[in-house]
Amino acid sequence: MARRYIQIHGHRLYLEERGPAHGAPVLLLHHGLGSLRAWREQVPALAAAGLRVIAYDRWGYGKSDARPALSLPTFEDDQCDLKALLDELGIAQAAFIGHSDGGTLALHFAINHPQRVNRLVTLAAHVFVEPKMISGIWAVRQAFENDADFRRRFRRVHGDKFEQVFQNWFNGWARPANQDWDMRPLLQQVGCPSLVVQGLEDEHANPQHAMDIAAAIPGAVLWLAPDAGHMLQKDAADPFNQKVLVFLLQGLPLHPSA
Repeated sequence: MARRYIQIHGHRLYLEERGPAHGAPVLLLHHGLGSLRAWREQVPALAAAGLRVIAYDRWGYGKSDARPALSLPTFEDDQCDLKALLDELGIAQAAFIGHSDGGTLALHFAINHPQRVNRLVTLAAHVFVEPKMISGIWAVRQAFENDADFRRRFRRVHGDKFEQVFQNWFNGWARPANQDWDMRPLLQQVGCPSLVVQGLEDEHANPQHAMDIAAAIPGAVLWLAPDAGHMLQKDAADPFNQKVLVFLLQGLPLHPSA
């Protein structure tokens, strides 16, 4: 596995690559309080299938540089980083797998940069604000403020900037101006083959998000996973990996440079 930092727009992003350098590239986008560690169950499986797997800590997270604020709900800064990262890595087009905030980011990117995305997997992505999301945000804040083990695990992932990581996320989504956000009218602009996934026991959002995404994107495949929550890639790693691999490998050349 290759590990390195890349300088993007004045800040460093930490990334890890695994799999053959000539394999079809797949980028993994982590959730709003997470890091590339969230994909530990997926990276080996994707790489073993011959894919070039790229996971990175988005700006402000994990081992990447600290960040003053998030550009929610449009993820404008993250979209700019993502485009620059693809350019830096010499990748003209890639498949994207995004979880939660990372899935929403992937949708925005596929809409605004359609030529850079050839296949898309969204996992527990959210496309509007609902009461369940708001209550979940406040529940996470309660845990962050009062659960010592939660804070310890959070610091282990994000280091000394762990307080800033949480405040950026909470302040972004809890901001009153974002409560009416709804990107569903934009989703029909996603033109690439898409697999839309959500756990039926998702504790942070209703399956309506996945159903609305799949209904809006032409030809999208919907999988509502039973007995799986928000961290489906961990709760149901094997079936998730199998479905993702079938979806990716039926449309991606294993040796795109050949």
